[in-house]
Amino acid sequence: MRKYIFLSILLIAIAGCTFFSCKQKPVVPEKAITKTLLVQVDSFILLKNKLIDDVTGNAPTTELQQLFLQTRIAYKRMEWATEYFVPVASRFVNGPPVPEVEALDNQVYEPAGLQVIEGMLYPKYDTAQKKELLRQLSLLQKRCDNYKSYFGNVAIFNWQVFDAAKLEVFRIITLGITGFDDPLSQKSIAECGAALASIGDVMKYYEDEKGAANLAEKIDVAVAYLDNDTIFNTFNRAIFITDYSHPITIGLSNLEEQLKIPVTKYNRLLNQDAKTLFDTNAFNANAYVPDQWAFTNDKKIVLGKALFSDAILSGGGGRSCQSCHKPELAFTDGLAKNVTVNGNGLLRRNTPTLLNAALQPAQFYDLRASTLEDQSLSVVQNKDEMHGNMKVAVNKLWRDNTYRKMFSEAFPRANREGIDTLEVMNAIGCYVRSLVALNSRFDEYMRGNKNAMTAAEINGFNLFMGKAKCGTCHYMPLFNGAFPPRFMKIETEVIGVPQSLTSNIIDSDMGRYNILQSPSLKHAFKTTTVRNAARTAPYMHNGAFTTLEQVVDFYNKGGGNGLGLKIDNQTLPFDKLELTTVESNELVAFIKSLDSK
Repeated sequence: MRKYIFLSILLIAIAGCTFFSCKQKPVVPEKAITKTLLVQVDSFILLKNKLIDDVTGNAPTTELQQLFLQTRIAYKRMEWATEYFVPVASRFVNGPPVPEVEALDNQVYEPAGLQVIEGMLYPKYDTAQKKELLRQLSLLQKRCDNYKSYFGNVAIFNWQVFDAAKLEVFRIITLGITGFDDPLSQKSIAECGAALASIGDVMKYYEDEKGAANLAEKIDVAVAYLDNDTIFNTFNRAIFITDYSHPITIGLSNLEEQLKIPVTKYNRLLNQDAKTLFDTNAFNANAYVPDQWAFTNDKKIVLGKALFSDAILSGGGGRSCQSCHKPELAFTDGLAKNVTVNGNGLLRRNTPTLLNAALQPAQFYDLRASTLEDQSLSVVQNKDEMHGNMKVAVNKLWRDNTYRKMFSEAFPRANREGIDTLEVMNAIGCYVRSLVALNSRFDEYMRGNKNAMTAAEINGFNLFMGKAKCGTCHYMPLFNGAFPPRFMKIETEVIGVPQSLTSNIIDSDMGRYNILQSPSLKHAFKTTTVRNAARTAPYMHNGAFTTLEQVVDFYNKGGGNGLGLKIDNQTLPFDKLELTTVESNELVAFIKSLDSK
């Protein structure tokens, strides 16, 4: 034990010397930061190896748990860099403890890393899992080797450091304070403090060159707030985000601008110049377009809106997109399931809202479409939804002088002799991209108007992000399953939705499993947005619940398993949330504050 303590102190001292050397002589920040990262990887390895030794030596549960917490703190200190520069390895160091299915080859990656290990140590270590625990700990070494290889051989740039640091603060407020990667030990608030303090150390390299309105002080104050209020269920997330994290990310952006650091920009959902997650221009509706030619412009939107409400695309000329996505109903239809286009039956699933649909990297409840263009084509050609024929439709559009002119203006090209199917789909996609509306009272509150929400609504937000665990699947600020802070993938969950409100049988729809035949995906559905949920009843893929109160009650009881349905692959924790009536009402009140204006 003394050997490990001594080595830990030595590594910390080395890291400190690496950092403070910048006080004595000029250093290149990126190089000094890289050296510190390599030392931090070694610290993580040291604690991981100590944990292996203690498990092998049958140490008591309390000692193993304490050492595990130290190991995860060591990871949190380098998380800002590992998640940014080596994300594939990081998925298996601190990713969710569920199988991941690769859509391209249907390969299943078994869960691994700290979250899996936590589940073996909490609430109590079961010695029957010793062999698997040792295997999981040993697997971490490969990922550490990936880290050392990257930081030891690949140059990092100043703009990447700032981008990664800002994304880490966003990771803290979207995942860290929700307990996303710390569901059992519930030490996430303290771990957020360690991650934030590490960013403060990194930024001191740059503040020596030019100050940034007391950025270091703002980070220190935020860390102190985290350290002084570590009780998970009572932590005030609303105050922390508005009063502590916002000033830090604004300060990071300002310092980068003051230093005139050249930035390489690329197309992504969260704009690189966003100073907070709630800037009015924080999100890029063009992030998931199929190619640059498909970017939105005003003429495409006007054309798309006309096509959206025109039944010309349907087979019988009797249904438009707007028939099911009604603007006055937040682009839903108010039905559990709409009727088929021929009126002889019901559609397979509930009609989801199109508000903010552009801000998710895949469409449909089963994620089968990767773009809005794919989605619109699928709907038009679906025999039950619109039963359209695109070859017939584009010929009709070309013969219409008004549409011919609109297409020519929206998609200018020489010697046009017709309309392309992709142009139709892109125009509709661009109209849907214009339906981004992140302008609720909640957004107003997060932008500084503390009078925009009631006390009950603020309490509901803190519950949503804390005790009620909603924020661990419906990620702030989009409140859908797009995984922050990169938003490159959207998640599905198995929550065990019954056939109806009163049924004790799970709905027969297999969801994502119909697309990828992995057992873990049976009954898996996209995590839909909670924004505008007060206006988009009924709920779930089958419209089983008609009120928000019913939905909250379903989650409060632990989903399908909590209701007594046997669902072996349920990803929703099936323990009861123990929400009081007042807390449930506050949760509903918060959800109502997410309505777009």
